[in-house]
This record gives sequence, C-alpha cells and structure tokens, in this order.
Amino acid sequence: MRVGYGVTVLARCLASGGLDGIGSYTRELMKRFANDSSVDLRPMSYGYSFPHGLNIAHETLTYGSFKRSVAISAVSGLPFRGSTRLAEKIDLMHATDHLIPNLGKIPVVATLMDAIPLSHPEWVSMNLRAVKNALWRRSARWASHVITISEYSKQEIEKHFGISAEKISVIPLGVDERWFRSIAAGTMESTLSRYGLPENFFLSVGTLQPRKNIGRVIDAYCSLPPGIKNEVPLVIVGRAGWQCDEIVEALSSESYGNSVVWLKHLPDDDLLALMKAATALVFPSLYEGFGLPVLEAFAAGTPVITSNRTSLPEVAGDAALLVDPMDISSISAAMQRLLEEPSLADILREKGSVRAHAHSWDRTASMTLDVYRQVLGKL
Repeated sequence: MRVGYGVTVLARCLASGGLDGIGSYTRELMKRFANDSSVDLRPMSYGYSFPHGLNIAHETLTYGSFKRSVAISAVSGLPFRGSTRLAEKIDLMHATDHLIPNLGKIPVVATLMDAIPLSHPEWVSMNLRAVKNALWRRSARWASHVITISEYSKQEIEKHFGISAEKISVIPLGVDERWFRSIAAGTMESTLSRYGLPENFFLSVGTLQPRKNIGRVIDAYCSLPPGIKNEVPLVIVGRAGWQCDEIVEALSSESYGNSVVWLKHLPDDDLLALMKAATALVFPSLYEGFGLPVLEAFAAGTPVITSNRTSLPEVAGDAALLVDPMDISSISAAMQRLLEEPSLADILREKGSVRAHAHSWDRTASMTLDVYRQVLGKL
C-alpha cells in the first residue's frame, strides 16, 4: 500500500522543539509503519519541511498553504491542486493531524481525536472561530473513513460532524514504553530534591486551559485538612494556555505558599520520575477525547483520580477513582481517601497496570493498517 502520510503538525512540533498529542500520535505510528513491509509510507506536509529519519525511504511531498487550499476547495468543490499527479504516487492518504485534504478520487483516511471546537466552542480561540469550524466540518466529510480514539469521541463526531457511524472506526491510543521504565531510587530522590518535593505529593498534569479543570483541582486541594496540606503538596505541571489568567496570577504570586507548586514544563525524564513518585495523579478533566495521562499514570504505577464523564470512564475502567469534576468536595474526598487507605492505592496500581499493558502503539498501528486495507478493499 502506497500511503500518503500527513506529517504537517509533527514537522511543526519538531521545528518548535516539543511534541503535542497529535505530533506524538503521528510519530508513533510512523515508527511502526517504517518497519512494516506491507506499507510504503510517503510523508506529506503542508508548509513545513520534514527532517529525514525514522527509516522512511521517500522524500517528503511538500505542498503550499493548507488554509488556502481548503478554502478554495470548500467554495469551488474542486479537489486540491496537484491531486491528479498525486494519484500516480499514492493509493491512499492518511490525514493524521486534522488537516484533511480533498484529493478527488484518492481515498482519504482522517484521524479526528475529538470534536471539542464544535461541541464546546467557548473553550477555543475566538479568532475566526465560526469560519474555522465550518471549514473543519466540511473537510472532515471529504474523508472516506474516519479514525477516532474512543467510543465517546465517535458519538461526538457522529453528532457534530454529521458523519455516519459506519464510516468511523475506534482505535485507542497506545502508551509509550518509557512510562513502564523503572527508575533507580537514587535518581528518584535526586529529582525530588531538585524540585524541593517531599515523599508524598499530588500531581496534576495538563496545559492550563478551561477543560483541564485546574481551578477546581486547586480548590479541592485547598479544602483538605491543614495537616495534609502541610505535608502533601499539590504539584501542577503544565504551561499556561488560554483563559487561565486568574490561575496563572495566583500561582505566580505564591499565594498558596509551599502547598501548591507550579513547575510549568518539565523534561521527559523528570516528568517520569514525578509521575512514578506521586501519591496520585489528579486528572478530573471536563472533556477528553481519550485522556492519555490516565494510562501513562497506570503504566508508571501511580493511582489515578479522574472524571466520571466524557471518555475518561471508558479509558480508566475500574482502575481509578471516578469523581464528579464539577464537585470540589468529590475531588477532595478522593484525594484524602487515597492518603488514608494505602490498600486501596495498591489495588488501583494493580488494576491500572493491567489496563496500561492492554494499550500498545503496536496494537494501534496494526488496527490502523486494517482500516487502510478496508478502505482499499483488501480485507
């Protein structure tokens, strides 16, 4: 199978020095496809050059502005410029990064992680929001088949994009093997010492933005008994995003003393050490298409407190404490319970490990290739 493979977001991430969720997804599948003789991968990028590597035999096919092409195609109904010539090079296109082209007779598989800009437009940028959402909805319908990452996201895509369930396949994400890796006791101790952290602490991970619900996590923590707050800090790892000015101001002013620690961005090795050392990951997000940090914590052997809504119960199963993310007392009670019931924490670690091992990138890649074959009529 000659597969045109969208690497625009991955290339942009590599150019800026850090991977987001879409970039990681694109890279993990690309690694595995490069070693699979059944697929001939041909990277495609709109506006960004892609570095060599990952054992890819072909040069990146680079095109102009995606925004301009999608607008012209949406108005005219014509395929993207160059689609006829592209048909001589690929059998199928996989748009991994929400940049879904109209390629005429070339089948396109599109990965849509979620429908957040359409289901919750109040959580995204106001800049040309209506136009962007209309073009995204239109481009998604050009896809021959859609891949998404949870049953919840499938329902949301069916509802907000108007795409039939038969055209949507659910393929869960994988967990990077590094989260399972053991860390020497000395390394763990030195990492905690470097950040001034004690043996016990709660960890919250995610960009500061409304749906991550960091404000309620802080409020829940602050409602804990003083004895707990004096000994068990809340550590927040995540850069400032959007609609978070009040939280950033409070964290930057040190109004919480030593009880709430904001570490912004951490190197991968340090984040792994903190995840493994944490008393619990507190992740009561208001909306997730999947919620990969939950599985990463499971792999690291860390108990998890997460939300009882959207995709999170589907991902967590019975391996986490599920809370109402809108109820501060529910979050707070779960935090205190894990401190007071070490046997419960041990049970959650065991169940979490089982769930984490069931989600591998090899499995994700294999299921994705099956979708390619289905679209090309080879199944």
